[in-house]
Amino acid sequence: MVKDKHIISEIDSFFSKNDCNRAINCIIGTISRLNLNFSGIGIEKRHNCKLTSLQVLELLLLFPFFMVRNSFQYSHSGLSKLFSCRKDMFYRFLEQDHIDWRKLVYRMSLRLLRRTGARSDSEGSLQCLIIDDTDLPKTGFKTELIGRIYSHVLHRSILGFKGLFLCHTDGKTQTMLDFSLHGEEGKNPEKIQGLTSKQRNARFCKVRDEKSVVNTRIREYKQSKIERSIEMVRHAMKKGIRFDYLLVDSWFTCADLIRFITSRHLECHLIGMLKMGKTRYRTEAGNLNAPVIIDRLKKEKSVRYSRKLNCYYAHMDAEYANRKIRIFFCKRDRKGAWNAFLSTDTRLDFFEAYRIYSMRWAIEVCFSEMKGLLRLGKCQCRNFSSQIASISLTLMQYNILSHIKRFEAYETIGGLFDRTVNGAMELSVTERIWELILQIVAVIAELFSADEEEIIRMIAYDNPKINIIKDLCGVKKTA
Repeated sequence: MVKDKHIISEIDSFFSKNDCNRAINCIIGTISRLNLNFSGIGIEKRHNCKLTSLQVLELLLLFPFFMVRNSFQYSHSGLSKLFSCRKDMFYRFLEQDHIDWRKLVYRMSLRLLRRTGARSDSEGSLQCLIIDDTDLPKTGFKTELIGRIYSHVLHRSILGFKGLFLCHTDGKTQTMLDFSLHGEEGKNPEKIQGLTSKQRNARFCKVRDEKSVVNTRIREYKQSKIERSIEMVRHAMKKGIRFDYLLVDSWFTCADLIRFITSRHLECHLIGMLKMGKTRYRTEAGNLNAPVIIDRLKKEKSVRYSRKLNCYYAHMDAEYANRKIRIFFCKRDRKGAWNAFLSTDTRLDFFEAYRIYSMRWAIEVCFSEMKGLLRLGKCQCRNFSSQIASISLTLMQYNILSHIKRFEAYETIGGLFDRTVNGAMELSVTERIWELILQIVAVIAELFSADEEEIIRMIAYDNPKINIIKDLCGVKKTA
Protein backbone atom coordinates (compact mmCIF):
# COMPACT_ATOMS: atom_id res chain seq x y z
CA MET A 1 0.00 0.00 0.00
CA VAL A 2 1.49 3.35 -1.05
CA LYS A 3 1.25 6.03 1.67
CA ASP A 4 0.42 8.87 -0.69
CA LYS A 5 -2.56 7.02 -2.16
CA HIS A 6 -6.03 7.40 -0.64
CA ILE A 7 -7.97 4.39 0.65
CA ILE A 8 -11.04 5.67 -1.18
CA SER A 9 -9.35 5.78 -4.59
CA GLU A 10 -8.11 2.22 -4.11
CA ILE A 11 -11.59 0.87 -3.36
CA ASP A 12 -13.15 3.04 -6.06
CA SER A 13 -10.98 1.35 -8.69
CA PHE A 14 -12.29 -2.02 -7.48
CA PHE A 15 -15.97 -1.12 -7.72
CA SER A 16 -15.96 1.24 -10.70
CA LYS A 17 -16.21 -1.64 -13.18
CA ASN A 18 -19.47 -2.96 -11.74
CA ASP A 19 -22.62 -0.91 -12.25
CA CYS A 20 -24.68 -3.06 -9.89
CA ASN A 21 -22.83 -1.61 -6.91
CA ARG A 22 -24.33 1.88 -7.22
CA ALA A 23 -24.90 2.26 -3.49
CA ILE A 24 -21.34 1.53 -2.38
CA ASN A 25 -20.08 3.62 -5.30
CA CYS A 26 -22.10 6.55 -3.97
CA ILE A 27 -20.58 6.13 -0.51
CA ILE A 28 -17.05 6.07 -1.87
CA GLY A 29 -17.67 8.91 -4.31
CA THR A 30 -19.15 11.14 -1.61
CA ILE A 31 -16.23 10.60 0.78
CA SER A 32 -13.71 11.27 -1.98
CA ARG A 33 -15.44 14.54 -2.93
CA LEU A 34 -15.24 15.79 0.65
CA ASN A 35 -11.45 16.23 0.30
CA LEU A 36 -10.81 15.39 3.93
CA ASN A 37 -7.65 16.81 5.47
CA PHE A 38 -6.28 17.28 8.95
CA SER A 39 -5.06 20.87 8.91
CA GLY A 40 -5.80 22.52 12.23
CA ILE A 41 -7.57 19.63 13.97
CA GLY A 42 -4.61 18.33 15.97
CA ILE A 43 -3.97 14.90 14.49
CA GLU A 44 -0.53 13.55 15.24
CA LYS A 45 1.47 12.32 12.27
CA ARG A 46 3.17 8.98 12.87
CA HIS A 47 5.69 8.37 10.14
CA ASN A 48 6.40 4.82 11.31
CA CYS A 49 2.76 3.71 10.77
CA LYS A 50 1.87 1.52 7.84
CA LEU A 51 -0.98 3.88 6.85
CA THR A 52 -1.28 7.64 7.16
CA SER A 53 -3.76 9.24 9.57
CA LEU A 54 -6.02 10.17 6.67
CA GLN A 55 -6.09 6.58 5.43
CA VAL A 56 -6.95 5.34 8.92
CA LEU A 57 -9.83 7.83 9.14
CA GLU A 58 -11.16 6.78 5.73
CA LEU A 59 -11.09 3.12 6.78
CA LEU A 60 -12.92 3.91 10.04
CA LEU A 61 -15.60 5.76 8.08
CA LEU A 62 -16.10 2.69 5.89
CA PHE A 63 -16.41 0.17 8.76
CA PRO A 64 -20.23 -0.16 8.97
CA PHE A 65 -20.63 -0.26 5.18
CA PHE A 66 -18.32 -3.30 5.03
CA MET A 67 -19.92 -5.05 8.02
CA VAL A 68 -17.00 -4.27 10.35
CA ARG A 69 -18.50 -3.83 13.81
CA ASN A 70 -15.34 -2.53 15.49
CA SER A 71 -11.55 -2.35 15.19
CA PHE A 72 -11.12 -5.80 16.76
CA GLN A 73 -13.03 -7.44 13.88
CA TYR A 74 -11.15 -5.63 11.13
CA SER A 75 -8.68 -8.47 10.48
CA HIS A 76 -11.58 -10.79 9.55
CA SER A 77 -13.21 -8.35 7.13
CA GLY A 78 -13.03 -7.93 3.37
CA LEU A 79 -11.32 -4.56 3.83
CA SER A 80 -8.34 -6.19 5.55
CA LYS A 81 -7.67 -8.18 2.37
CA LEU A 82 -7.05 -4.94 0.52
CA PHE A 83 -5.47 -2.93 3.34
CA SER A 84 -3.59 -5.15 5.72
CA CYS A 85 -3.06 -3.60 9.15
CA ARG A 86 -3.55 -4.48 12.80
CA LYS A 87 -6.34 -3.40 15.14
CA ASP A 88 -3.90 -1.55 17.42
CA MET A 89 -3.45 1.11 14.74
CA PHE A 90 -7.17 2.00 14.95
CA TYR A 91 -7.21 1.98 18.74
CA ARG A 92 -4.20 4.32 18.92
CA PHE A 93 -5.85 6.68 16.44
CA LEU A 94 -9.12 6.82 18.39
CA GLU A 95 -7.33 7.43 21.71
CA GLN A 96 -5.57 10.62 20.60
CA ASP A 97 -6.49 13.44 22.98
CA HIS A 98 -5.60 16.30 20.64
CA ILE A 99 -7.91 15.48 17.72
CA ASP A 100 -10.60 18.16 17.38
CA TRP A 101 -13.46 15.87 16.35
CA ARG A 102 -16.00 18.70 16.63
CA LYS A 103 -14.08 20.69 14.03
CA LEU A 104 -13.80 17.66 11.74
CA VAL A 105 -17.55 16.89 11.97
CA TYR A 106 -18.42 20.52 11.21
CA ARG A 107 -16.00 20.61 8.29
CA MET A 108 -17.72 17.63 6.68
CA SER A 109 -21.25 18.80 7.59
CA LEU A 110 -20.77 22.26 6.10
CA ARG A 111 -19.50 20.83 2.82
CA LEU A 112 -22.47 18.49 2.59
CA LEU A 113 -24.89 21.32 3.46
CA ARG A 114 -23.41 23.52 0.73
CA ARG A 115 -23.95 20.76 -1.84
CA THR A 116 -27.52 20.20 -0.66
CA GLY A 117 -28.23 23.94 -0.58
CA ALA A 118 -27.18 24.28 -4.21
CA ARG A 119 -30.03 21.99 -5.33
CA SER A 120 -33.08 23.59 -6.91
CA ASP A 121 -35.42 21.80 -4.47
CA SER A 122 -33.68 23.58 -1.55
CA GLU A 123 -34.68 27.09 -2.67
CA GLY A 124 -36.93 28.76 -0.12
CA SER A 125 -37.09 25.67 2.10
CA LEU A 126 -37.45 26.13 5.85
CA GLN A 127 -34.18 25.67 7.77
CA CYS A 128 -34.44 24.35 11.32
CA LEU A 129 -32.11 23.30 14.12
CA ILE A 130 -33.19 20.58 16.54
CA ILE A 131 -31.78 19.90 19.99
CA ASP A 132 -32.52 16.68 21.84
CA ASP A 133 -30.84 14.14 24.09
CA THR A 134 -30.83 10.34 24.06
CA ASP A 135 -29.67 7.51 26.31
CA LEU A 136 -26.39 5.80 25.43
CA PRO A 137 -26.41 2.65 27.60
CA LYS A 138 -23.20 0.87 28.59
CA THR A 139 -22.48 -2.49 30.19
CA GLY A 140 -18.97 -2.05 31.65
CA PHE A 141 -18.12 -0.14 34.83
CA LYS A 142 -14.50 0.44 33.72
CA THR A 143 -15.24 3.11 31.09
CA GLU A 144 -13.88 6.55 31.94
CA LEU A 145 -16.49 8.88 33.56
CA ILE A 146 -19.20 6.21 33.31
CA GLY A 147 -22.13 6.56 35.71
CA ARG A 148 -25.82 5.98 36.14
CA ILE A 149 -28.38 8.16 34.36
CA TYR A 150 -32.15 8.28 34.56
CA SER A 151 -33.79 6.97 31.40
CA HIS A 152 -37.08 8.73 30.63
CA VAL A 153 -37.81 5.98 28.12
CA LEU A 154 -37.38 3.06 30.56
CA HIS A 155 -38.37 5.13 33.63
CA ARG A 156 -35.46 3.79 35.66
CA SER A 157 -31.77 4.29 36.28
CA ILE A 158 -29.33 2.74 33.79
CA LEU A 159 -25.56 2.68 33.34
CA GLY A 160 -24.36 4.91 30.53
CA PHE A 161 -24.09 8.46 29.18
CA LYS A 162 -26.62 11.06 28.12
CA GLY A 163 -25.88 12.24 24.60
CA LEU A 164 -26.94 15.78 23.67
CA PHE A 165 -27.19 16.32 19.90
CA LEU A 166 -27.68 19.23 17.52
CA CYS A 167 -29.27 18.46 14.15
CA HIS A 168 -30.01 20.55 11.06
CA THR A 169 -32.99 19.78 8.84
CA ASP A 170 -34.67 21.35 5.82
CA GLY A 171 -37.58 18.93 6.00
CA LYS A 172 -35.93 16.46 3.61
CA THR A 173 -32.36 15.91 4.76
CA GLN A 174 -31.06 15.67 8.32
CA THR A 175 -27.44 16.63 9.07
CA MET A 176 -25.95 16.02 12.51
CA LEU A 177 -23.80 19.00 13.52
CA ASP A 178 -22.62 18.56 17.08
CA PHE A 179 -22.93 16.53 20.28
CA SER A 180 -21.71 16.30 23.86
CA LEU A 181 -21.71 13.55 26.48
CA HIS A 182 -23.18 14.19 29.93
CA GLY A 183 -23.48 12.45 33.26
CA GLU A 184 -25.77 12.86 36.25
CA GLU A 185 -24.61 13.31 39.85
CA GLY A 186 -27.65 11.61 41.33
CA LYS A 187 -29.58 12.41 44.52
CA ASN A 188 -27.68 10.13 46.90
CA PRO A 189 -24.50 11.88 48.17
CA GLU A 190 -23.07 8.51 49.25
CA LYS A 191 -23.35 7.13 45.73
CA ILE A 192 -22.19 9.90 43.38
CA GLN A 193 -23.35 9.17 39.81
CA GLY A 194 -25.13 6.14 41.24
CA LEU A 195 -21.83 4.32 41.87
CA THR A 196 -20.05 3.25 45.03
CA SER A 197 -16.60 4.69 45.74
CA LYS A 198 -15.08 1.32 44.78
CA GLN A 199 -16.85 1.37 41.39
CA ARG A 200 -15.80 4.98 40.76
CA ASN A 201 -12.16 4.24 41.60
CA ALA A 202 -12.18 1.22 39.27
CA ARG A 203 -13.01 3.39 36.25
CA PHE A 204 -10.31 4.10 33.66
CA CYS A 205 -8.40 7.29 34.42
CA LYS A 206 -5.74 9.09 32.41
CA VAL A 207 -3.52 12.08 33.15
CA ARG A 208 -3.85 14.45 30.20
CA ASP A 209 -2.33 17.65 28.95
CA GLU A 210 -4.50 20.58 30.11
CA LYS A 211 -4.48 21.99 26.57
CA SER A 212 -5.79 18.78 24.99
CA VAL A 213 -9.10 18.99 23.15
CA VAL A 214 -10.65 16.12 25.11
CA ASN A 215 -10.39 18.18 28.32
CA THR A 216 -12.98 20.52 26.81
CA ARG A 217 -15.27 17.53 26.31
CA ILE A 218 -14.70 16.43 29.91
CA ARG A 219 -15.74 19.88 31.16
CA GLU A 220 -18.89 19.62 29.00
CA TYR A 221 -19.65 16.29 30.71
CA LYS A 222 -20.41 18.12 33.96
CA GLN A 223 -22.17 21.07 32.32
CA SER A 224 -25.91 21.76 32.37
CA LYS A 225 -27.60 20.54 29.18
CA ILE A 226 -29.41 23.89 28.85
CA GLU A 227 -26.11 25.79 28.99
CA ARG A 228 -24.53 23.35 26.58
CA SER A 229 -27.49 23.66 24.20
CA ILE A 230 -27.06 27.43 24.06
CA GLU A 231 -23.33 27.05 23.41
CA MET A 232 -24.02 24.54 20.62
CA VAL A 233 -26.41 26.91 18.84
CA ARG A 234 -24.01 29.83 19.30
CA HIS A 235 -21.16 27.77 17.86
CA ALA A 236 -23.33 26.71 14.89
CA MET A 237 -24.06 30.38 14.15
CA LYS A 238 -20.36 31.20 14.25
CA LYS A 239 -19.77 28.40 11.75
CA GLY A 240 -22.21 30.05 9.34
CA ILE A 241 -25.29 27.89 9.99
CA ARG A 242 -28.44 29.93 9.35
CA PHE A 243 -31.85 28.74 10.52
CA ASP A 244 -35.42 29.96 10.85
CA TYR A 245 -36.51 27.96 13.90
CA LEU A 246 -34.95 26.08 16.78
CA LEU A 247 -37.13 23.10 17.76
CA VAL A 248 -36.99 21.55 21.25
CA ASP A 249 -39.14 19.37 23.49
CA SER A 250 -40.54 20.38 26.87
CA TRP A 251 -37.34 19.56 28.79
CA PHE A 252 -35.38 22.26 26.91
CA THR A 253 -38.08 24.94 26.68
CA CYS A 254 -37.00 27.50 29.27
CA ALA A 255 -36.52 31.23 29.83
CA ASP A 256 -32.74 31.13 29.17
CA LEU A 257 -33.14 29.52 25.75
CA ILE A 258 -35.97 31.89 24.79
CA ARG A 259 -33.90 34.94 25.77
CA PHE A 260 -30.90 33.66 23.84
CA ILE A 261 -32.81 32.97 20.60
CA THR A 262 -34.79 36.22 20.62
CA SER A 263 -31.66 38.33 21.31
CA ARG A 264 -29.83 37.21 18.14
CA HIS A 265 -29.30 39.83 15.44
CA LEU A 266 -30.26 37.16 12.88
CA GLU A 267 -33.99 36.61 12.69
CA CYS A 268 -34.71 33.21 14.19
CA HIS A 269 -37.33 31.83 16.53
CA LEU A 270 -37.93 29.06 19.06
CA ILE A 271 -40.77 26.55 18.95
CA GLY A 272 -40.85 24.28 21.96
CA MET A 273 -43.22 21.90 23.71
CA LEU A 274 -44.56 23.05 27.10
CA LYS A 275 -45.36 21.14 30.25
CA MET A 276 -48.92 21.58 31.50
CA GLY A 277 -47.50 22.63 34.86
CA LYS A 278 -47.34 25.57 37.25
CA THR A 279 -45.19 27.90 35.13
CA ARG A 280 -47.02 31.22 34.80
CA TYR A 281 -47.29 33.35 31.69
CA ARG A 282 -48.31 37.00 31.57
CA THR A 283 -51.59 37.39 29.70
CA GLU A 284 -54.28 40.09 29.41
CA ALA A 285 -56.16 38.25 32.15
CA GLY A 286 -53.15 38.16 34.49
CA ASN A 287 -50.36 35.70 35.29
CA LEU A 288 -51.81 32.30 34.42
CA ASN A 289 -50.40 28.81 34.03
CA ALA A 290 -51.18 26.57 31.04
CA PRO A 291 -54.12 24.61 32.58
CA VAL A 292 -55.84 27.86 33.61
CA ILE A 293 -55.26 29.41 30.19
CA ILE A 294 -56.92 26.52 28.34
CA ASP A 295 -59.86 26.56 30.79
CA ARG A 296 -60.30 30.25 30.04
CA LEU A 297 -60.13 29.61 26.27
CA LYS A 298 -62.82 26.97 26.60
CA LYS A 299 -65.10 29.34 28.52
CA GLU A 300 -64.53 31.99 25.84
CA LYS A 301 -65.42 29.35 23.21
CA SER A 302 -62.10 29.95 21.45
CA VAL A 303 -61.43 26.23 20.95
CA ARG A 304 -61.79 25.07 17.34
CA TYR A 305 -61.86 21.66 15.68
CA SER A 306 -59.73 20.76 12.66
CA ARG A 307 -60.93 17.98 10.37
CA LYS A 308 -57.62 18.14 8.54
CA LEU A 309 -55.58 17.26 11.65
CA ASN A 310 -58.45 15.58 13.51
CA CYS A 311 -57.81 17.56 16.68
CA TYR A 312 -59.10 20.42 18.84
CA TYR A 313 -56.91 23.50 19.04
CA ALA A 314 -56.67 27.02 20.44
CA HIS A 315 -54.05 29.69 21.08
CA MET A 316 -53.35 32.73 23.24
CA ASP A 317 -50.72 35.47 23.08
CA ALA A 318 -48.70 36.01 26.25
CA GLU A 319 -45.34 37.11 27.64
CA TYR A 320 -42.67 34.93 29.19
CA ALA A 321 -39.15 35.96 30.24
CA ASN A 322 -40.08 39.47 29.04
CA ARG A 323 -40.55 38.13 25.52
CA LYS A 324 -43.74 37.98 23.48
CA ILE A 325 -44.84 34.42 22.75
CA ARG A 326 -47.85 32.60 21.35
CA ILE A 327 -49.04 29.51 23.22
CA PHE A 328 -50.83 26.80 21.23
CA PHE A 329 -53.00 24.04 22.69
CA CYS A 330 -54.22 20.85 21.02
CA LYS A 331 -55.77 17.49 21.86
CA ARG A 332 -56.98 14.55 19.78
CA ASP A 333 -60.47 13.96 21.19
CA ARG A 334 -62.90 15.40 23.73
CA LYS A 335 -61.67 13.23 26.61
CA GLY A 336 -57.99 13.47 25.71
CA ALA A 337 -55.36 15.47 27.59
CA TRP A 338 -54.33 18.89 26.34
CA ASN A 339 -50.81 19.40 25.01
CA ALA A 340 -49.18 22.81 24.67
CA PHE A 341 -46.29 24.35 22.78
CA LEU A 342 -45.07 27.90 22.35
CA SER A 343 -43.55 29.95 19.57
CA THR A 344 -41.61 33.19 19.80
CA ASP A 345 -42.88 33.90 16.27
CA THR A 346 -46.31 35.37 17.06
CA ARG A 347 -47.19 35.60 13.36
CA LEU A 348 -47.75 31.85 13.09
CA ASP A 349 -51.20 30.31 13.17
CA PHE A 350 -51.79 26.89 14.73
CA PHE A 351 -51.49 24.90 11.48
CA GLU A 352 -48.17 26.43 10.44
CA ALA A 353 -46.71 26.16 13.95
CA TYR A 354 -47.84 22.52 14.17
CA ARG A 355 -46.31 21.73 10.77
CA ILE A 356 -42.98 23.28 11.70
CA TYR A 357 -42.81 21.66 15.15
CA SER A 358 -43.56 18.24 13.64
CA MET A 359 -40.15 18.49 11.95
CA ARG A 360 -38.62 17.94 15.40
CA TRP A 361 -39.42 14.23 15.15
CA ALA A 362 -36.73 13.96 12.48
CA ILE A 363 -34.07 13.78 15.18
CA GLU A 364 -35.86 10.83 16.82
CA VAL A 365 -35.63 9.02 13.47
CA CYS A 366 -31.93 9.93 13.33
CA PHE A 367 -31.35 8.38 16.76
CA SER A 368 -33.16 5.21 15.77
CA GLU A 369 -31.22 4.83 12.52
CA MET A 370 -27.84 5.65 14.04
CA LYS A 371 -28.36 3.16 16.87
CA GLY A 372 -29.81 0.43 14.66
CA LEU A 373 -27.53 0.76 11.63
CA LEU A 374 -24.36 2.53 12.76
CA ARG A 375 -24.05 1.31 16.37
CA LEU A 376 -24.29 4.74 17.99
CA GLY A 377 -22.87 4.61 21.53
CA LYS A 378 -21.75 0.96 21.25
CA CYS A 379 -18.02 1.71 21.53
CA GLN A 380 -16.48 -0.58 24.19
CA CYS A 381 -13.24 1.38 24.65
CA ARG A 382 -12.56 2.61 28.18
CA ASN A 383 -10.86 5.83 27.10
CA PHE A 384 -13.20 8.87 27.00
CA SER A 385 -11.33 10.13 23.92
CA SER A 386 -12.29 6.93 22.10
CA GLN A 387 -15.94 7.41 23.08
CA ILE A 388 -15.92 10.93 21.59
CA ALA A 389 -14.16 9.69 18.44
CA SER A 390 -16.59 6.79 17.97
CA ILE A 391 -19.70 8.98 18.19
CA SER A 392 -18.12 11.60 15.91
CA LEU A 393 -17.48 8.92 13.29
CA THR A 394 -21.09 7.76 13.60
CA LEU A 395 -22.34 11.30 12.95
CA MET A 396 -20.11 11.60 9.89
CA GLN A 397 -21.28 8.22 8.56
CA TYR A 398 -24.93 9.17 9.06
CA ASN A 399 -24.45 12.51 7.32
CA ILE A 400 -22.94 10.73 4.32
CA LEU A 401 -25.92 8.35 4.12
CA SER A 402 -28.43 11.18 4.57
CA HIS A 403 -26.73 13.23 1.87
CA ILE A 404 -26.71 10.32 -0.61
CA LYS A 405 -30.36 9.53 0.14
CA ARG A 406 -31.24 13.10 -0.93
CA PHE A 407 -29.20 13.00 -4.14
CA GLU A 408 -29.94 9.43 -5.20
CA ALA A 409 -33.62 9.39 -4.17
CA TYR A 410 -33.44 6.30 -1.97
CA GLU A 411 -36.66 5.74 -0.02
CA THR A 412 -35.05 5.35 3.41
CA ILE A 413 -31.66 5.49 5.10
CA GLY A 414 -32.14 1.83 6.07
CA GLY A 415 -32.74 0.82 2.44
CA LEU A 416 -29.64 2.68 1.32
CA PHE A 417 -27.58 1.07 4.09
CA ASP A 418 -28.77 -2.43 3.15
CA ARG A 419 -27.89 -1.91 -0.50
CA THR A 420 -24.50 -0.52 0.47
CA VAL A 421 -23.73 -3.55 2.62
CA ASN A 422 -24.91 -5.93 -0.09
CA GLY A 423 -22.69 -4.18 -2.61
CA ALA A 424 -19.71 -4.26 -0.24
CA MET A 425 -20.14 -8.02 0.22
CA GLU A 426 -18.78 -8.44 -3.31
CA LEU A 427 -15.40 -7.37 -2.04
CA SER A 428 -15.34 -10.14 0.55
CA VAL A 429 -16.67 -12.77 -1.87
CA THR A 430 -14.24 -11.79 -4.63
CA GLU A 431 -11.31 -11.94 -2.25
CA ARG A 432 -12.32 -15.43 -1.06
CA ILE A 433 -12.69 -16.69 -4.63
CA TRP A 434 -9.30 -15.26 -5.54
CA GLU A 435 -7.70 -16.90 -2.47
CA LEU A 436 -9.21 -20.23 -3.55
CA ILE A 437 -7.82 -19.80 -7.08
CA LEU A 438 -4.36 -19.04 -5.67
CA GLN A 439 -4.51 -22.15 -3.48
CA ILE A 440 -5.40 -24.31 -6.52
CA VAL A 441 -2.59 -22.73 -8.53
CA ALA A 442 -0.14 -23.42 -5.69
CA VAL A 443 -1.13 -27.11 -5.64
CA ILE A 444 -0.78 -27.37 -9.44
CA ALA A 445 2.62 -25.67 -9.36
CA GLU A 446 3.82 -28.05 -6.68
CA LEU A 447 2.62 -31.14 -8.55
CA PHE A 448 4.24 -30.13 -11.84
CA SER A 449 7.21 -28.24 -10.40
CA ALA A 450 6.08 -25.13 -12.25
CA ASP A 451 6.25 -21.44 -11.43
CA GLU A 452 3.07 -20.06 -9.80
CA GLU A 453 3.29 -16.65 -11.46
CA GLU A 454 3.74 -18.25 -14.88
CA ILE A 455 0.61 -20.38 -14.38
CA ILE A 456 -1.44 -17.33 -13.31
CA ARG A 457 -0.16 -15.41 -16.34
CA MET A 458 -1.16 -18.24 -18.67
CA ILE A 459 -4.65 -18.45 -17.12
CA ALA A 460 -5.23 -14.71 -17.13
CA TYR A 461 -3.66 -13.67 -20.45
CA ASP A 462 -2.72 -16.60 -22.69
CA ASN A 463 -5.89 -18.66 -22.44
CA PRO A 464 -7.97 -18.04 -25.62
CA LYS A 465 -11.26 -18.88 -23.85
CA ILE A 466 -10.51 -16.37 -21.11
CA ASN A 467 -9.68 -13.78 -23.78
CA ILE A 468 -13.03 -14.41 -25.55
CA ILE A 469 -14.87 -13.82 -22.24
CA LYS A 470 -12.85 -10.65 -21.67
CA ASP A 471 -13.75 -9.40 -25.15
CA LEU A 472 -17.45 -10.06 -24.49
CA CYS A 473 -17.26 -8.23 -21.18
CA GLY A 474 -15.35 -5.30 -22.65
CA VAL A 475 -12.26 -5.86 -20.51
CA LYS A 476 -9.07 -4.48 -22.00
CA LYS A 477 -6.21 -6.92 -22.49
CA THR A 478 -3.14 -6.32 -20.37
CA ALA A 479 0.26 -6.56 -21.93
